Parts: sequence; structure tokens; C-alpha cells
Amino acid sequence: MFLASDGPRLAADRPTIFLGCRGGLRIHLDVNLRDGSHHSGNWGGVLANPATILAAAIATLVDGQGRLLLEELKPPRLSNQIRATLADVNIEPMADEPSLSENWGEQGMSPAERLYAWNTLEVLALSAGNIEAPANAIPGRARAVLQLRFVVGTKIGAALDAISARLLAKGFPMVEVSATQSFAASRTNFDSPWIEWAARSIQQTSGKPLAILPNFGGSLPNDVFSEGLGLPTIWVPHSYPGCSQHAPDEHILLSVTEEALGIMAGLFWDLGEMAGPFSPEA
Repeated sequence: MFLASDGPRLAADRPTIFLGCRGGLRIHLDVNLRDGSHHSGNWGGVLANPATILAAAIATLVDGQGRLLLEELKPPRLSNQIRATLADVNIEPMADEPSLSENWGEQGMSPAERLYAWNTLEVLALSAGNIEAPANAIPGRARAVLQLRFVVGTKIGAALDAISARLLAKGFPMVEVSATQSFAASRTNFDSPWIEWAARSIQQTSGKPLAILPNFGGSLPNDVFSEGLGLPTIWVPHSYPGCSQHAPDEHILLSVTEEALGIMAGLFWDLGEMAGPFSPEA
């Protein structure tokens, strides 16, 4: 078994374990029509605008409510097991965290299901012209970087070809599609006895109801252990959603840190108390 700590809990006051992570694929969309920019008064209406083309191309992949439009980018339907696991998981931002957006994401799902059990296509960056000092000109090129966050079961190997085929079918053959920075999706089998063992230990130490997430919303190299070494993985996070992760003011909470020390001491104690090398039922 691989036991580790990273990322935020479901909430600051709720101990959590997650069993893997969503994968991530960074997708680059480029429209290169010509060198340089050209005066919008002299050329507007007769020169194609790469920024307009790029915006329309993206809209064939994900709609204005963040819903995937391309079936090949979606995971398999949510199983009853996944829905049951997330039934008591509520996404409730604290005062210093952003409020959840209304009418955003896949229809017919709870926020927890969208975050931990579904795929999302996010636009990370867009570029055309100079936004700080725009000229009255049609840009010659436009670029966008998107990211597909995906769960286990997604046919990620076919994603780029599916995107290219979609754009071609919708009349955007000029959009070049490429990808970088790929992370694999992973998830420990729900039948693993280590899950119940870890949950029992943490609940005994903390006295609080435990949140069990099928996977982390972000991406980690968890597949090195789950796939490469064949180990069931148990992640016990000790941060919280409002920690400003990856920002200059990233921080942790004293209350969560103190509780984390007890939780991890309890887990390692219970490991030491096992009767044999692999007997989580003991």
C-alpha cells in the first residue's frame, strides 16, 4: 500500500482520503493566418480574423456553461458506486474561497460529482494582439491553451484526434491542434480493504465523519505507484481548499496541522499493530 499526503481536504474541518487523481492533458490550439497585423478599417470584412476563428472553434468543444460538447472527451457514465460514495460530499466554500458558479458544469450532477467524477475542459490562456496596448488592427495569429481534466475510463489516447476531427467537421481546418504536459488518471479499486482500514483509523483518531473521494480533483503522478508498482494508494490531505495553492501566499491552518499530526500518528500506529505483513482486517 502507498500512503501519502498532498493537496487540500474536502473542507478544513473534515478529514479526507482520496484514492487517486484526475488526469490532465494540456491542449494547444493555434491559428496562424499571416505575418503581422493589418488595419481593421482598411481590411475589416475581407481578412479572416484568427481570434474570431479561435473563439468559435473553442465553442464547438465546450459551451458557455462549461459543458463538454464532444462525446469523445467525456468519461463513462457515473456508476452507482461513485454516486453513493459522493452522496454525502458537499462542496461548501469558506468565506475566503470563491463561491460556486450557478448553472455551470455538466447537467444532472452534484458539484461533488462534477469535481471528482467527471471531465472538464478549461481554457487556461488566450492570446491575440496586445491586450495591454491594442492596435486598431486584425491580428495575424491567435493562440489558446486548454486543459482537459479527466477521470479513469476516459479514452485519452484518442482525444487529440477527436478534437482535430471535430474542428475539421465544423469548418476550422486552419486550427492546429497539439498537446503537452500529460498526467495519467488513477483510482484505487473500491474493493481494496485498505480503504476501510484507513477510514476506521482516521475516524477513531479524529472522532469526525470522514470524506472518501474516488480521486483528487487535480493531478499527481499517482500512476507511478498505482499502475507502475501495482499498489493501492491512500492519500490523506492536510491542506484546505482556501490555501491559495501555488500562489505566493500559499498557507496551511494550525488547526488542520495539529489534527493531521494525530491522524498520521494513528495511521502509522495502526500499521505497526497489524498481526502480519498484509492483514488490514486485523
